[in-house]
Amino acid sequence: MDEEKADMAGRKDGARPAQVTGADGGPAWAQELLEHLRPTGRDIRRVVAWLADAVQGTAWLQDGSGRLLAGTPTALDEDLLADLVSGRIASAAWDDTGRHLRLVRVEQPQPAPAGVLAVSRPAPFDRRTSDIVTHTAQVVELLLRAREATTAGRRLQRATSDLRLAILQLLMVEDTVSARRVAAGLWPGLLDTDTACVYVLEGCAEDRDHLAEECLSATEEQVLVVRCPAVDAHVIVVAPGDAAAAELRSLVDRRPGTFLGGSAPQSLARTATAYGQAVSALAVARFRPDKQAVYAERTHPERLMDPAELHGWTTQVLRPLDTLAHHTRAELLATTRLGLQFTAVNAAKVLGVSRNTVRARMERVEALLQTDFSDLAARAVVHLALNTWIGLSTEPHKTGPAATGHARLGELLAGPALRTWASDLLARLNADARDLRRTLRMWIAAGGNAERAAQNLGVHAQTVREHVRSAEPVLERQLLAAGSDLYEVVLAHLALGDLDQPDLRRANRDHPDSPVHG
Repeated sequence: MDEEKADMAGRKDGARPAQVTGADGGPAWAQELLEHLRPTGRDIRRVVAWLADAVQGTAWLQDGSGRLLAGTPTALDEDLLADLVSGRIASAAWDDTGRHLRLVRVEQPQPAPAGVLAVSRPAPFDRRTSDIVTHTAQVVELLLRAREATTAGRRLQRATSDLRLAILQLLMVEDTVSARRVAAGLWPGLLDTDTACVYVLEGCAEDRDHLAEECLSATEEQVLVVRCPAVDAHVIVVAPGDAAAAELRSLVDRRPGTFLGGSAPQSLARTATAYGQAVSALAVARFRPDKQAVYAERTHPERLMDPAELHGWTTQVLRPLDTLAHHTRAELLATTRLGLQFTAVNAAKVLGVSRNTVRARMERVEALLQTDFSDLAARAVVHLALNTWIGLSTEPHKTGPAATGHARLGELLAGPALRTWASDLLARLNADARDLRRTLRMWIAAGGNAERAAQNLGVHAQTVREHVRSAEPVLERQLLAAGSDLYEVVLAHLALGDLDQPDLRRANRDHPDSPVHG
């Protein structure tokens, strides 16, 4: 460095003057610099660009490793930079041929090493430009600390969100012991409950983070709030009892375009059931002026069947899985139940596994039960068996009084109470001149495929979709998405003989778990 001028001073405590402006308001440049500390103006690159313009030169900021953070760099003496980064000197100034430089050590949040703010201009630095450099370094330090705090806060928020999702995933597969253990560390007492309600709030996907934060604030973080991994516009809330109902309703009241569906109280082990109820209620809420609905304890088809015969039939249907290890059997049944309730793709997101894993498990169950899940009737019947299995107080695959009979599906569906319920339910569609009932039956028979149903009906596929969508508010059930609502309607058609009963013993000879390979 030619004609080097020493202006190097070590700082004992690293402090700089805190006051940028004087009592009279200070110079204009100080006011401009302070504007960069406002929440809307915190951008280190803009600050460095402003500095370059203010001193009519160039400026740049680099971290302790030499990585450029902002500005346009110029070659500097490596030894001098090392002295600044190590803290041996706090600042440096020298004049070179055709340029004048100022270097200032800039503290970074620990454990990162200090950085260097460098400024170069063709004219010598006067008192004004020297003050601008010094005070800009202070602002840069503040912005670096603020950025690190923001980044750390986002990391913590993301980790907390992931932990809440993990708890929900454990509840979805009935592992309440592990869910309570995970929750106890951060939210003591959160899951110390026998029953809980599940709520699903729907807004716009872009605003979901804000909606989730409002849920946490409204409930004082006394509930489990999860950003739904399957539907971008949904926030899931698991609340002890119905403690959060009033707060969530109030939140929806003051948020345009937000809907709320709630479940009936369920045990923690039946969180998946409660979630299905909340989604079903959400479908109803979309048609209500107050944008809210709680799942009605309506009459379910399984409640109209003889309990002993239903349990015996369930045992018989699921018996092919009895040869599996207990944990494998439980994993397959839990995954299949979620896959039938929410589709395989969404179940994978809820469980935190790949969609191929979910499909492989469901295909294995298909082979063991010798059925075809592309058939909506088969899905509805297996869903009935799985729900019954969950509801049994003892393990349903054990032989017992309820399992001694050999009830057939046709006998379960032939009861007068069930047939009356099915007739009353589907009769709601008769008033529509478009013959929604016929369209719905053909759509179910086509496996929920609108194009195939349209070919059989001789209409456009969009007409089929509109008819099915029109049937939803009449039946008060969500049909276009797989789940318990749709399966109840399928069972109603089966009970009245409007659909052929599925064959649960149609072997899949190509699958290694098929009995023909045993």
